[in-house]
Amino acid sequence: STCVFSTAAQQRSTGDECGPEDPHDEPKHPLSDCALEHKAIKLEEQVRDLTERYRKALADSENVRRRTQKFVEDAKLFGIQSFCRDLVEVADILEKTAESAAGEAEPSNPNPTLKKIYEGLSLIEAKLQSVFAKHGLQKMNPVGGRYDPYDHEIVCHVPAEGMQPGTIALVTQDGYKLHGRTIRHALVGVAVESQE
Repeated sequence: STCVFSTAAQQRSTGDECGPEDPHDEPKHPLSDCALEHKAIKLEEQVRDLTERYRKALADSENVRRRTQKFVEDAKLFGIQSFCRDLVEVADILEKTAESAAGEAEPSNPNPTLKKIYEGLSLIEAKLQSVFAKHGLQKMNPVGGRYDPYDHEIVCHVPAEGMQPGTIALVTQDGYKLHGRTIRHALVGVAVESQE
C-alpha cells in the first residue's frame, strides 16, 4: 500500500494528511480475496456433499420403512401358512370320507342314517371351503389348464385323448393357494402324445 506524498505546502493548503483515515492506508485483512474465494468454494462443496448424504440417508430410511411395512403385511397375510397346510390335509380326509359316504348312500341303499351322514359331511365340507375362502385360502382347479411348475407337480403322464399335450388331464391331490401364493402343489397327471 502506497501513500501519495505531497509537498508540505499542499498538505497545509488542502488539509490532506496521509494517515490511518486514508482509505488507501487501511490495513488489509489477513486473508486475501483469493483465499476467501477458495474457502467459499470448499464450504459450498461441503454443503453439497452433506446435502447429498442427507438425501441418500432419507431415501435409505424410506426404503427400510417400506420393506418393514411390506414384511409386516406379509406376516399378517401369510402367518397362518403352516396352519393352513395342516388344515388342508384335514379337508382332504373330509372330502374322501364324503365321497365314500356318497358311494354307500345310493338310492338302492335304503339306509337313512348313511344318507344323513353324507349330507352332514357335505355341509361340513362346504362350510370349511367357505372359511378357507374367507381367509384367502383357495383350492386350485387345474384340470384342462396348462402345466405350471410353480403350482403343479407331475406324478404321471396320461395319453392325450381329446386333449392337447401339456395340459392337465387329472388331479390326484388338490393344490391350495394362500392369497395367491402356492402353499401346496397340486399332484397332477399331464397329457402326452401316445407313442405308437
